[in-house]
Order: sequence, then C-alpha cells, then structure tokens
Amino acid sequence: MNIKKLSDDVSVSPQINIEDCTEILKMGFKSIICNRPDGECETQPSFSSINEQAHELGILTYYLPVISGAITEENKQEFEFALSKLPKPILAYCRTGTRSGILYSMVSANSEGERL
Repeated sequence: MNIKKLSDDVSVSPQINIEDCTEILKMGFKSIICNRPDGECETQPSFSSINEQAHELGILTYYLPVISGAITEENKQEFEFALSKLPKPILAYCRTGTRSGILYSMVSANSEGERL
C-alpha cells in the first residue's frame, strides 16, 4: 500500500485489497472511505468485499463513489459529512488516491483553518 498522510486524521491511497484491511487496522485506521465506483476495471475488488472484511475487523466504512474527472459539489459535501461523522483516523481510497486527495483539498479549503 502506498498511503499518503494528508493530516493527522486523513490519509489517502490507491485501490486497496481485501487482504490490506488487516494492515490498515494495524496502522491504526478506524474508518475507510471508498471514492472509487465499483466496476471501473475488471480486477478491482468490490466495495462490498472490502466492506465485509473491514467490518469483521471493526473498521467502519463509507461508500462515496466519485467519477474520475467529474467531482461535484455534492461529492464534496458528502465527503465533508463523512469526515465529520466517521471515527478517525480515516483512510480514503480510489484508483490512484487522486480523487480522494482532491476531495480532501476541496473540504480543507472550505474549512478556513478549522481542523477536520
């Protein structure tokens, strides 16, 4: 896994696999946000499979699929909501981590210095 820490509470990564959930737990993450729609490629694991494994380990998950290159204001608002409600630290992922990072940047720019 190639995890990039954006703040004390939020990190992003490229697509994770079911087997990664144990390592994610060991790294101290309490929540996972999936920003990748199911079916973007044939080999990606489904959100439901990640969700099932994460929940068995006690990690909360949130599914917020975002279309690459088409992030909306609603996506930003839902990401902000998830960040405010989920236990931290949070790992957000998509295909490369870029969409998750952009969403975080959009929310951070709006918060005007408030801690997320």
